[in-house]
Amino acid sequence: MPALVLLGAQWGDEGKGKATDLLGGSVDYVVRYQGGNNAGHTVVVGDQKYALHLLPSGILTPECTPVIGNGVVVDPSVLLSELSGLNERGVDTSKLLLSGNAHIITPYNVTLDKVTERFLGKRKIGTTGRGIGPTYADKINRVGIRVQDLYDESILTQKVEAALDVKNQVLTKLFNRRAISTDQVVEELLVYADKLAPYVTDTVLVLNQALEDDKVVLFEGGQGTLLDIDHGTYPFVTSSNPTAGGACTGAGVGPTKISRVIGILKAYTTRVGAGPFPTELFDADGEALRRIGRERGVTTGRDRRCGWFDAVIARYATRVNGLTDFFLTKLDVLTGWEEIPVCVAYEIDGKRVEELPYSQSDFHHAKPIYETLPGWSEDITSAKSFSDLPKNAQAYVKALEEMSGAPISAIGVGPGRDETIEINSFI
Repeated sequence: MPALVLLGAQWGDEGKGKATDLLGGSVDYVVRYQGGNNAGHTVVVGDQKYALHLLPSGILTPECTPVIGNGVVVDPSVLLSELSGLNERGVDTSKLLLSGNAHIITPYNVTLDKVTERFLGKRKIGTTGRGIGPTYADKINRVGIRVQDLYDESILTQKVEAALDVKNQVLTKLFNRRAISTDQVVEELLVYADKLAPYVTDTVLVLNQALEDDKVVLFEGGQGTLLDIDHGTYPFVTSSNPTAGGACTGAGVGPTKISRVIGILKAYTTRVGAGPFPTELFDADGEALRRIGRERGVTTGRDRRCGWFDAVIARYATRVNGLTDFFLTKLDVLTGWEEIPVCVAYEIDGKRVEELPYSQSDFHHAKPIYETLPGWSEDITSAKSFSDLPKNAQAYVKALEEMSGAPISAIGVGPGRDETIEINSFI
């Protein structure tokens, strides 16, 4: 039962799409198990660049079956638009499977997300405004709309009406917005029923049968470890569990079926949105990382905040996910620096702290303690093996591996599909 989980080991945007796509030829199923179209993966195939938001990266590999699991929240219009865009570019999307238990992002979820963020002002979380959080809230409050509800108009109408009983009170009395019509929402959602029908199935059954048949299944997290609702830098987090445990609940497979957990690390650190970020740079180095690394959110279009590599975060990701391997991405971006600082610990209230503090206040006040490693100037994008890297680049990778607590089994040396050094096979 070769089941692998692949997830971000920082704040997201680590290059999970590239890693998933690299494994695509050896994988039978690629499964998104949480999140929605608030995540984005960029995959470069030859001279073609694909920006994926809701679809699993395996959609670009003909031999692979892409799956959207029950833990994902789905905006039908976004999903159908992505499928249409790929079809227009010659990508076959007919093998996609969509869980009937996945929750739907309704128009009122999007509206509430946007007006709430505006209402919070300086206290806003920095959401993408795509209705993700409100949809997960509806799920937990048991007033959510699932994909399967599209195929029973009576149940759909009852559920939308129940949800809007409270939401319209909030919209009209708190936010001074117009009430939303139940009939209008139901009519809009029913438009998607026939279009989604070819993809909808019992994905839990499909995936467990695949594992029993010794198929290779890759579970793909949408965001990073530090954005996990339970284990991230709360409240500046997403509304689901991109950590390894989320793969079990978000796809319906037991933990004993997971054989390997791969964490994706950038050779430096980035994050989008608000929240503490100890190694963030506000100088020319930060701007250079942003420019050279082309650090702009695939989904949000926002510039990413950039900083040096944080080994404290990497160790934390290893611990809470049970990581067996790392995939280090964007090593090429660091080419040209004479010296490269790496955060090895924090200073909090005058004390050295080597593990991530559980207290939000402590983490907010954490100051990075750096060790400086020698840089390199040679172009590494054509490197095909670890020995092809400059000595200082090799030393940098080995230092990060030792600090992070799990072996680095692959290294990204450029954005292209083939610009990767594979040290140890993941399968």
